[in-house]
Amino acid sequence: MEEEEETRNQKKQTLIEEVAEKLINGDLEAKIQAARDIRKLVRKSSVKTRSKFAAAGVIQPLVSMLLSPNLHAREASLLALLNLAVRNDRNKIRIVTSGAIPPLVELLKFQNSSLRELATAAILTLSAAAPNKPMIAASGAAPLLVQILTSGSVQGRVDAVTALHNLSTGSENPNLILNVTAVSPLINLLKECKKYSKLAEKTAALLGILSKTEEGRLAISSSEGGILTLVETVEDGSLVSTEHAVGALLILCQSCRNKYRELILKEGAIPGLLRLTVEGTTEAQEKARTLLDLLRDSPPENRLTSSVLERIVYDIAKRVDGADKAAETAKRLLQDMVHRSMELSMSRIQLKAASSTPADIPSK
Repeated sequence: MEEEEETRNQKKQTLIEEVAEKLINGDLEAKIQAARDIRKLVRKSSVKTRSKFAAAGVIQPLVSMLLSPNLHAREASLLALLNLAVRNDRNKIRIVTSGAIPPLVELLKFQNSSLRELATAAILTLSAAAPNKPMIAASGAAPLLVQILTSGSVQGRVDAVTALHNLSTGSENPNLILNVTAVSPLINLLKECKKYSKLAEKTAALLGILSKTEEGRLAISSSEGGILTLVETVEDGSLVSTEHAVGALLILCQSCRNKYRELILKEGAIPGLLRLTVEGTTEAQEKARTLLDLLRDSPPENRLTSSVLERIVYDIAKRVDGADKAAETAKRLLQDMVHRSMELSMSRIQLKAASSTPADIPSK
């Protein structure tokens, strides 16, 4: 049994070496066929096979093929590199250090949609390895990925969002990677996708980053359905996407309460925020409560009447704890909201008193 296993391994090693030899020393047609063979051999193989191909020296010649004027050579090498990189961080790093990023960035500019989207998938795969992120971020890939958000196929747009998310999570200043032109296509993606999907989580995270700049906030509020889409994500999203969406809404409201408070209220945010104070992550609950405090400071004509508020809270409590405990839960939620509102008001009074100087106090 051990002998059979050893024989199989030896045959596989011989095959790997033969394919590597064709790739390194063959003519163009032999190189293209070798690249295709590598893709086939590693598609359903173990990580060990990917490592063996890398050890046989195939990565550098495959990267060199990305610069070939022959489009078939570029496509074959792209597919081979993609398959070598999957589930193998060491290969991902080797591919980048071998110089793959500049030719991949050039391919992102191609009119050939097939090659452009293969390059997008490659950038996505390579950006999953933390050591690669700074080099990819500095390469100029991000603005081209943003363009694909608008013009790419469905899969291309999904890959572009994921790649941008990978790059933004590895950057000390993610706003250097994302620019305001990303807002509109990201809003459109979030409108179209299921709010509890992984795509929605990454899209909402990117919008959360963009909301931290004045230009980003203006773009979100001026995009058709921008704030409504965030409100709908708070209502229907997963734990992760709701946390990002409420965070973006909170940043908007904190940046200019008079402007954004009314826009958020107009889109019917209150029920989703109240639900989030019960059902969200710890961070989402805190953000939702803070945003509710800001929204309750709206002018009288925009405030909810107490009866409407009580009904909303009761409906949420009924869904969470059932009809038997709904009244008790609703009462506790309303008490918490009132208590937090009173604390906030007292803090403001104390802050105002502390900031007054004798010159501010009117004489009798």
